[in-house]
Amino acid sequence: MPVHTLSAELAIGRLAEFHTVIDARTEDEHALDHVPGAVNWPTLNNAERIVIGTMYKQVNPFEARKRGAALSARNIAAHIERDVLDKPRDWKPLVYCWRGGNRSGALATILSAIGFHVTLIEGGYKAWRAALVAALPALAQSLHYRVVCGPTGSGKTRLLHALASQGAQVLDLEALASHRSSVLGHIPGQPQPSQKRFDSLVWNALRGFDPARVVYVESESKKVGNVRVPDALMEKMRASPCIDLRLRDEERVALLLEDYAFFVADPSAFCERLRALTELRGKETVTGWIGKVQSGQTPDVVLELLRQHYDPTYSQSMARNFSEFPRALPCELANRSAQALGEVARDIIASETPAVAHG
Repeated sequence: MPVHTLSAELAIGRLAEFHTVIDARTEDEHALDHVPGAVNWPTLNNAERIVIGTMYKQVNPFEARKRGAALSARNIAAHIERDVLDKPRDWKPLVYCWRGGNRSGALATILSAIGFHVTLIEGGYKAWRAALVAALPALAQSLHYRVVCGPTGSGKTRLLHALASQGAQVLDLEALASHRSSVLGHIPGQPQPSQKRFDSLVWNALRGFDPARVVYVESESKKVGNVRVPDALMEKMRASPCIDLRLRDEERVALLLEDYAFFVADPSAFCERLRALTELRGKETVTGWIGKVQSGQTPDVVLELLRQHYDPTYSQSMARNFSEFPRALPCELANRSAQALGEVARDIIASETPAVAHG
């Protein structure tokens, strides 16, 4: 059976037609970014690719191809024994490598010889990435957003979770970015995705939404940690209707101490992050905060951070960046409890229904 090819532009809209998407690149290439849902079947693994590349340059291409063929055949055989022997005749895989060349071609040829209907992405991951970048702006602009605004600690992320639990469409950019979007937002033990991976995660989330329904999203800045929100998405968010979530200061402090419990457990890590504010808030202020944390006064420091750093910055950002914020739907949380968040989520969904119905 011949190997079929599909352009990356067409593959973008036809992923659901394939039973398995197979990334034939190395483990490291796959980790950096991959087609959403792809499994990694390296034709050459990380170490083998280095060996073959070195041989290609230092010996000659012919010897490198011979050695590469032997390694590839061994790896492909292992993939088949592990993952293909139980596949039915009508199994349809989509295969790609970096540029749609030897690595994916070798795997596709063998699978096709078995009798499977195999499709290759023309141009491989490189073409896929270009097609995704080209498709992302129109996809982001096609959806209707409601932006959950509110000062730090007001429960925006928790409200998104409450909305999602009640069936609303939610885009959680901080979850996709593995970061809580502030100078203190790094989550210990959770590295952020690459920019390419973040773009893919955003695209994959957006394509799953019903364009006839509202998508709830938090009021983010252009960057969430080290990754940048796609420009078209940010532009649409900043022009979208807003929700103004409010919570009393003492509840905000308690909420942050819960959400950032790792800082409470490790005061030295908290102090290290506070030092990043020295340029903005001055050495004297930051040194004072560090001293209080070291003496067990972390709640006091959190409150000062809110009033002196986060709240003023938030107010300026909202006024400058979100054009619909002056007309935001006010939402006052009684407290930080799941019950209070659930009640507000129900009210928000109920208030949005007529707007959704009329587009």
